Amino acid sequence: MSSSSTPSCDGSGNPSPAAAAGAVSAAAAAAGPAAQWPRRQCRDVFWLVVFLLHLLVFGAALALFGLNRFRQADRFNIGRYANLTAEPWGTTATPAGSPDPAPSAPPPPSVYRSEDPSVPASELTETYWKFYGAAGAVGAALACAWLAAAAWRKDGGKVVMRTAVHCLTAYLAVVSVLCFWGKHFFWGVALAVGAGLHFLYVMSVLDRFPFTMLVLQKAVRMVRELPDVMRIAYAFVLVMLCWMALWSFGVSGIVAFGIPNGGQWWLLLIFSVSLFWTGAVLSNTVHVIVSGMVFLVLIHGGPAAATMPPKPLLKSLQYAVTTSFGSICYGSLFTAAIRTLRWEIRGIRSKIGSNECLLCCIDFLFHIVETLVRFFNKYAYVQIAVNGQSFNRSARDAWELFQSTGIESLIAYDCSGAILLMSTILGGLITGTCMGVWTYYKQSDKAVMVGSTSMLMGMILVGLTVVVVESAVTSIYICYAEDPLLIQRWDPEFFEQMSEALHQRLQYRSARARQILNGRLDHLPHSSSI
Repeated sequence: MSSSSTPSCDGSGNPSPAAAAGAVSAAAAAAGPAAQWPRRQCRDVFWLVVFLLHLLVFGAALALFGLNRFRQADRFNIGRYANLTAEPWGTTATPAGSPDPAPSAPPPPSVYRSEDPSVPASELTETYWKFYGAAGAVGAALACAWLAAAAWRKDGGKVVMRTAVHCLTAYLAVVSVLCFWGKHFFWGVALAVGAGLHFLYVMSVLDRFPFTMLVLQKAVRMVRELPDVMRIAYAFVLVMLCWMALWSFGVSGIVAFGIPNGGQWWLLLIFSVSLFWTGAVLSNTVHVIVSGMVFLVLIHGGPAAATMPPKPLLKSLQYAVTTSFGSICYGSLFTAAIRTLRWEIRGIRSKIGSNECLLCCIDFLFHIVETLVRFFNKYAYVQIAVNGQSFNRSARDAWELFQSTGIESLIAYDCSGAILLMSTILGGLITGTCMGVWTYYKQSDKAVMVGSTSMLMGMILVGLTVVVVESAVTSIYICYAEDPLLIQRWDPEFFEQMSEALHQRLQYRSARARQILNGRLDHLPHSSSI
């Protein structure tokens, strides 16, 4: 990411990193047809193949599990692999030589199906598929409502932040009470602990909220200036719903199958990881598209600038789903988990007192995670959108840029990523709660199973729209690190606020470093004078 190379742009107008550091005239000149980007190469092809094979294998498995109990119980005789012995309805096994017991009364006619009167309706795929269909509808509605509330209001950043901060703790507490009421004590305790941890986190970062609010407001303004990226988000929600139709069909068959010894939970875990990866890939594809568009707007000084190329969104979409798709698949496996782990360790590290042993252990974990962040961070997607490099190289370049300019201290102070994650979790909780309560009244023993998987569906759908704002935030930081004048031309007042915040954070870190160094020197033994 050298700023000394010649500025260049492809036919779509997507700028190279060198063009980001140039002046307005250089960017405008680069937008002409004479300055062309070299043809992009496909990156991280291995992970692209792995992802496509994963879709093929898991899609076939989902269809198999769903059809196995669709309208007919165990039509493919999969039960023999799970050592299931289905007794005829109303009979039980008796020891040899014992008199035959009287047959038990059959269940009410309302639970029979006309296709197979010996099988209760609760054991068939279509019984649970309606719950997952409703979960998809609720999740999609929440996703569209979130993006509309965030992007179509001037105070959208405030709405997003206040909803995430104030509602999530209360909602976690309410859902934990519902779990205790339904005698699901493990989930009740887990959600109650989550509510407490979220409350403590909010209290520990209250001083960061004014700056976070500022960044979110400017990111929402950027999204509002680009209505096409919102249409892209809605389109990807529709694509995700199509995959979820197949996924929920197969999972409904698993829930209806009744595998003993926790086999259902293991299968659900495997297919949930698959759904999470697929959702992350689609979400990060939107991330790359939006990042390319935001970077382009900042380079040219606005979406209505005369130097803006024609149809830039289509070109960004083309790059995202072709040459850069392998890098997106690769980064989607690890980025979210490492980012969440980094937040947790940072929070624990800041709360440790004088316990040197514990501090040493946490510092060791912190340095490991920081090393991983160097190769797996969300800012890599901006670099992928701009220059089409591989994921690891893009992540490393972005992190080195932040550390060399000091922007990393500002990013660490910003809580916008955590706020947007809270919005995603809240959307998932609402979806999971609605489906869990409905299932509880229809089939109480399956309420947690259906509710937890529905929560994942809601989180993925809401995350597809939340990533639009997150992409704007990451692109603003990359542009500010590359050339602060890009932000100054776009919003001079915001540039002054960013510069002042960066100056304060660098001063704070410098004072903190001197304090730690002096503390360590004080513990050294004083050498006697010779």
